[in-house]
Amino acid sequence: MNAMAEAVNNLYKTELIRQQGPWRTVEQVELATLKYVWWWNHERLHGELDMRTPAEVEQAYYAETETLLSPTG
Repeated sequence: MNAMAEAVNNLYKTELIRQQGPWRTVEQVELATLKYVWWWNHERLHGELDMRTPAEVEQAYYAETETLLSPTG
């Protein structure tokens, strides 16, 4: 789990912090981070998820779970 967190943090630093800096205020970093997290979850394709976004994977998971739990499923 620690290796995964380190990988995500390294991507965050590479894709956002280092590319768009230097940052003048903490508020700039916070706003950019909010936008980055939205982009990461809704637009960035992930190879580990078969080139899908986390939002797509989550939606498919809950659709499948709902189907399995329905009386006709």
